[in-house]
Amino acid sequence: MKNQSSPEPIAPSPNQEQEDATEARVQSLRPLLLSPIPGVDDRSERFVEADDEDDFASNEPSPRVGWRWFLHPFILVVVLPTLLIAGFEYLIAADQYESSAQFIVRTPQQNNSVNSLGQMLGIGAGSAPADVHSVDAYLLSHEAVSALGHERLVSMFRRENADPVTRLWYADPQPETLLKYYRSKVHVTTSSETGITLLSVRGFERSDAKALADDLLKLGEQRVNLLNQRMFEDGLAAASRQVQEAEAAIDNADRQMTQFRQARRDADPERTSSAEIQLATSLQERAAQARAQLDAMAAVLPPSAPQYSATVRKVAALERQVAAVKGRLAGSEGSVAAGLGEYEQLQVRQQLAAKRFEAAQASFQSAREQLVKQQLFIISVVEPNLPGKSLYPERLMVIATAFFGLLFAYAIGWLILSGFREHAE
Repeated sequence: MKNQSSPEPIAPSPNQEQEDATEARVQSLRPLLLSPIPGVDDRSERFVEADDEDDFASNEPSPRVGWRWFLHPFILVVVLPTLLIAGFEYLIAADQYESSAQFIVRTPQQNNSVNSLGQMLGIGAGSAPADVHSVDAYLLSHEAVSALGHERLVSMFRRENADPVTRLWYADPQPETLLKYYRSKVHVTTSSETGITLLSVRGFERSDAKALADDLLKLGEQRVNLLNQRMFEDGLAAASRQVQEAEAAIDNADRQMTQFRQARRDADPERTSSAEIQLATSLQERAAQARAQLDAMAAVLPPSAPQYSATVRKVAALERQVAAVKGRLAGSEGSVAAGLGEYEQLQVRQQLAAKRFEAAQASFQSAREQLVKQQLFIISVVEPNLPGKSLYPERLMVIATAFFGLLFAYAIGWLILSGFREHAE
């Protein structure tokens, strides 16, 4: 009899497994779906209680509308600082008056001619020279502060009507501190196109601003005069040295010529040599005539004849005189020829020294004329004015700048914090 085996278990299909998993997830989410929504009952209870309360209780502000509203970041970061700045500008900040002036530093014959290419490119038509910038730098330097007076500036910048923030803080400031504050009140700008320099001075009093601007213009004129004097003296120094050197060369040549004449005992060796040459020529002619006469006598008279002997002696005397004259002309180191060469060299030196002196004098005169043409001077375009109302501080501009700056900073911070929160979630 055959043994009947038990039937094998049937494996579940994939679809059945998916259905079982879906049913398990639904069963797990059922309590969550059937549970009440948090906060809804609370809100309904609050609404019911609010309806039952009296009118006085219903008018009480909620916590969101109470004092915590003032702790909002926008109020703390933007509104409150803006209100503080506005209060300071309108209640504490002192009025500041500005006096301005305009001037030009020019030369008598300033060359404004520019070629067509330069005009097309805008080069050179209105370029400010270095002398103009030197005046600007001087007006903002320690020298200008010293010239205006330390005590005067301190008293001007520490007026009683000045507010404690914008005035000079120290009664006896250091030079660097005073210069820094001075530069915050005095501004000098030069236009590169027109060459006009704008001088603006701020003060807590109308009269202080105008007086300081007037004094700065005077200091600028004094500085220009000093620059002219230095430029004139430095420019003429080189030409003057050339003239002095030429004069020294002339004196040296004259002294050497005098020493030569004293040593030779001859005031003019050229004339002396000419006279010696003429004498030698005359003696040679006479000697030649005497020799011709002696030759003629020799054909007629015997050598013992008195006339013949006299003629022989005459010829011999003339020949000795000719030899003596030739010896004086070029016979030794002390001859006229040797002295004449040295004399001609001295004459050449004198002539060169004289020409050099003439050229130095011409150069000196030309340099003087050129320096006179290059003299600087200040042309006042606009005189310092007495201000009628205060232009500073620019209160609305300051408040608007502070508000929009804080608003921009707040927006950037809010965006950054929002990004961090999203990243954390």
